[in-house]
Amino acid sequence: MAAARRAAVLGSPIAHSLSPVLHRAAYAELGLDDWSYERFEVDEAALPGFVAELDRSWAGLSLTMPLKRAIIPLLDEVSDTAAAVEAVNTVVLREDGRRVGDNTDIPGMIAALRERGVDKVESAAILGAGATASSALAALARICGGPVTAYVRSEARAAEMRGWGERLDADVRIADWERAAEAFASPLVVATTPAGTTDALAAAVPDAVGTLFDVLYDPWPTALAAAWSDRGGKVVGGLDLLVHQAVLQVEQITGRTPAPLAVMRAAGERALASR
Repeated sequence: MAAARRAAVLGSPIAHSLSPVLHRAAYAELGLDDWSYERFEVDEAALPGFVAELDRSWAGLSLTMPLKRAIIPLLDEVSDTAAAVEAVNTVVLREDGRRVGDNTDIPGMIAALRERGVDKVESAAILGAGATASSALAALARICGGPVTAYVRSEARAAEMRGWGERLDADVRIADWERAAEAFASPLVVATTPAGTTDALAAAVPDAVGTLFDVLYDPWPTALAAAWSDRGGKVVGGLDLLVHQAVLQVEQITGRTPAPLAVMRAAGERALASR
């Protein structure tokens, strides 16, 4: 009989996380009855101690805010994808004891867009410049043939996005948040801001729109996503991103492919509907 294996999502706050729902659904579908997936409230100060206590029963970790950068010094190896944005959301704990970090948010974004028929765009816009915006820019660097305009609130955020653009070899243009409605002329708009931030922009959505990728999933739909859908635009949501990045996490942590995307999405939808 195989030894029981453990995995978990770490972060602070963590009670809202849908990761246990998605990963447990995958384990059940894959017949991994001896696997468990939990959530732990862990902040940056507690992270080193938590990682140090992991024994050989642990197979992997999912990291959410504020740990995606804090985990990096504790790892033996970091993928090029994660290093490019200095953010790790997946740790595979190998049998030899090595801790290997990766970022599945970036390929998860690309996969979520591809699922909706968006493979390439000539230009794009990003609303916001926080942690998620760097992953969005990394994804756009792979699928966008032209400039990416980031709408930001401060010069500090503008400087950060310019820096990420140079690092990722992306053509980043900066615009003031007051002009954010101009983003809606882009064929692809990625909204990376916290809940409520883009609500005031919903009334400015024009009659003809392209694709909106709103990374939020609760509450859903956002006012912006609802307005976009009403105009006949294509909408990719935060649950799409969450599921696609979780699929990649399950495959890396368990070594089983393919992970059951449809089963995981259905589990996430049921969980959100019950909230």
